[in-house]
Amino acid sequence: MPITVGLDNAKSRRKLTVGGQSLSYYSIAAAQEAGLGDFSRLPASLKVVLENLLRFEDNGFSVAVDEIAAFAEWAKNGGQNPREINYRPARVLMQDFTGVPAVVDLAAMRDGILGLGGDAQKINPLNPVDLVIDHSVMIDDFGNPRAFQRNVDLEYERNMERYQFLKWGQNAFRNFRVVPPGTGICHQVNLEYLAQTVWTDVDQNGELVAYPDTLVGTDSHTTMVNGLAVLGWGVGGIEAEAAMLGQPVSMLIPEVVGFKLTGKMVEGTTATDLVLKVVQMLRKHGVVGKFVEFYGEGLDHLPLADRATIANMAPEYGATCGFFPIDGETLRYLRNTGRDEDRIALVEAYAKANGMWRDEGYDPIYTSTLSLDMGEIVPAISGPKRPQDYLALTDSARAFYKVVADYRGIDVTDDAKDMTSEGGGIVAAPVDARKTVGVEGKDFTIRDGSVVIAAITSCTNTSNPYVMIGAGLVARKARALGLNRKPWVKTSLAPGSQVVGEYLQAAGLQEDLDAIGFNLVGYGCTTCIGNTGPLGDPAISKAINENDLVATAVLSGNRNFEGRISPDVRANFLASPPLVVAYAIAGDLNIDLTQDPIGQTPEGKDVFLKDIWPTQQEIAELVEATVTRQAFLTKYADVFKGDENWQNVETTDTETYTWPATSTYIQNPPYFRGMSPEKGTIQNIRGARILAILGDMITTDHISPAGSFKATTPAGQYLLERQVAVKDFNSYGSRRGNHEIMMRGTFANIRIKNEMLDGVEGGYTLGPDGQQTSIYDASMAYQAAGVPLVIFGGIEYGAGSSRDWAAKGTNLLGVKAVIAESFERIHRSNLIGMGVVPFEFLPGENRKTLNLKGDEVVEIEGLEGKIEPRSLVPCHITYADGSVKTIQIKSRIDTAVEIEYLENGGVLHYVLRNLAKQ
Repeated sequence: MPITVGLDNAKSRRKLTVGGQSLSYYSIAAAQEAGLGDFSRLPASLKVVLENLLRFEDNGFSVAVDEIAAFAEWAKNGGQNPREINYRPARVLMQDFTGVPAVVDLAAMRDGILGLGGDAQKINPLNPVDLVIDHSVMIDDFGNPRAFQRNVDLEYERNMERYQFLKWGQNAFRNFRVVPPGTGICHQVNLEYLAQTVWTDVDQNGELVAYPDTLVGTDSHTTMVNGLAVLGWGVGGIEAEAAMLGQPVSMLIPEVVGFKLTGKMVEGTTATDLVLKVVQMLRKHGVVGKFVEFYGEGLDHLPLADRATIANMAPEYGATCGFFPIDGETLRYLRNTGRDEDRIALVEAYAKANGMWRDEGYDPIYTSTLSLDMGEIVPAISGPKRPQDYLALTDSARAFYKVVADYRGIDVTDDAKDMTSEGGGIVAAPVDARKTVGVEGKDFTIRDGSVVIAAITSCTNTSNPYVMIGAGLVARKARALGLNRKPWVKTSLAPGSQVVGEYLQAAGLQEDLDAIGFNLVGYGCTTCIGNTGPLGDPAISKAINENDLVATAVLSGNRNFEGRISPDVRANFLASPPLVVAYAIAGDLNIDLTQDPIGQTPEGKDVFLKDIWPTQQEIAELVEATVTRQAFLTKYADVFKGDENWQNVETTDTETYTWPATSTYIQNPPYFRGMSPEKGTIQNIRGARILAILGDMITTDHISPAGSFKATTPAGQYLLERQVAVKDFNSYGSRRGNHEIMMRGTFANIRIKNEMLDGVEGGYTLGPDGQQTSIYDASMAYQAAGVPLVIFGGIEYGAGSSRDWAAKGTNLLGVKAVIAESFERIHRSNLIGMGVVPFEFLPGENRKTLNLKGDEVVEIEGLEGKIEPRSLVPCHITYADGSVKTIQIKSRIDTAVEIEYLENGGVLHYVLRNLAKQ
């Protein structure tokens, strides 16, 4: 399908000849020559957005010439000009947890448009969509040669309904491709294969046009591809559906924070150590809603794999994206990963012609800057529950002891805080907060701090051959000394692409990893998303839960939020793959890996981390020898074909989906039932009750968990009523195509704390009768009585993954507004996309200053009529004693198009009505 380009009133269209082929492109320099302003010192990331507006300028219908000129004003104003713009990414990327509900919505929209008298074939992606099935494999089996095949077989057994549905979608929708299970994670497949850095397409006039490769993705870690100079970020499934249906992404011209890297990494440190420090620094700096662009001479020493590791964790440092401009390293990576030579030549020529090439003279204007000398990086981990909880490895044991003491409520002395290390001459304190317990039927004990999960898991690190080869070398050296993982540690290796398996085998390192227990368990997102599976032995789980131990997990992922990794684990730590192997051998967070022995040889000789840590030269030599262009060409030759299991998945060939009434995975959602042809109006909120009062950093994991759930939960009860055995529950993430389960799972994280209840963890609240009940049951009772609901929250409400169900579930629970101190970017947008209005407290006010208990009645006025973006409206709070307090709150409806979405009841309703009228 040809791309539609705009009118080019800026007269910026020019010709570029590469390898004898002539292409058109939209020249930023030409727009400057036309008198629209000085764009020469814009950051490369912002030039990508500017080019997008030049290409789609259409006399103000969606893009006006003065919006293009606003970028020059941004530079004049020192990197600030929050002008509203419409941005159109070239393509959309999905993973299956968020992709399945998106395809469910598309299927429901086909039914909905027929109900409005329209044509079902109007519901097709207009932009290319790639969905990678990567979030469904669970680690049921591990530590043996059959683990991979066993987990794959179980994956298909559990998810056949979902896979049949996705295969139907692949056949029914145009412009929609599915990468089958067992291939890799969406970010790594995108980085290694799908992304092109510069895209080409034929326009409506039949001319070939070159333009920057851009995308939005339904996973917040879509940002990994920014390491390859591809501008992309995570959006909710709701926004992604709108983008694939041709709707622009409405946004403000962002601020761009420049992060200068100098120096180079030193022996003993990894890209993971670097990125954990970057996360800490940028969280402290404050980059929510902003672009971050990396620059400086340090990039000359930073391989693209390391850049991708840093870019991946943009959600963890809070930025929209973490962008690296095109340079020689970009070209080297494209060549090494099997991209066509003509494409590589185009990337270089285009970047240099359009001012997007990083060289010695690269000196953009940034909104603000900060810098880091990579030579100062030290080994580190992060935890116990946030990625920005940075810990130098030298401090980690001491910090963990404080975690245990705090959990036990023990007010330890300074000496007690130092009682951490198992060696090193630290004097023991008078009080030890740690418990040690026996494990039934085992000849070992476990305690607070025992590492029960050590996972080399996908996403942040497995795209990086330097840390993966490093992990293999640690395993090789440990094996040679007779070391092994501790018997209570569940170990796993889940690479992000088959190429990783290829080079680990070629290097002979997979055998060494197997010997330590890091057998291949699957190619997909596992531990990081909560698909950890049960611990190695039920007796270990029993000992932890019966004795309330603070068990720990160490993983090479990017997320370590409460309740995410495993219900048996309270403290989760992010670490590099080599450190994950080391912690599996040590088996304990109380050990200071920098000075204590991590194990003993069979002869009883102490072994220290330095004894098994590889040098940078050892790693580099193996990377050079085994990570080859041919490996990428071979493994991606038939990327959409899949294995025999995928080829045997049977599905229907129909225009609309035949919804199986008995399916517990896929159900027709209620969003478009009885939908009128015309939009409505935004209504004031009257007589609302409070469903939950929540604290700071409530993540989308808290709001809509992705992991396992128990039979006693509302979701578990729903499945038991439908004769689904507990062993077949699967996870919330795998059942995102069924709104009945997902609304029951909303606010159901086992660690969430509703401040309406004292000391209670989990998805509970006060019902209409004032008694404690599940949030789902309270919602159903309130909705049956026609009572609207509101949520109160703290700082950075909705942080974390860009899961659409955090907003969809909120909507289906009858919540009309969320009032918080601040919002994470994606979740705020998703709430609006589902018809829920986000509001922010003004400075100095919050849920605590209001002394909220949960039995108040809330009314919000000023919404009816034509509310202006970010306007102040009155909120009346009536307390139980009859007193009333009125405060002003700020509407976080940020743009005019978001008002349109709310008037329609959500973004999909807006799109559906427009398509039906065409």
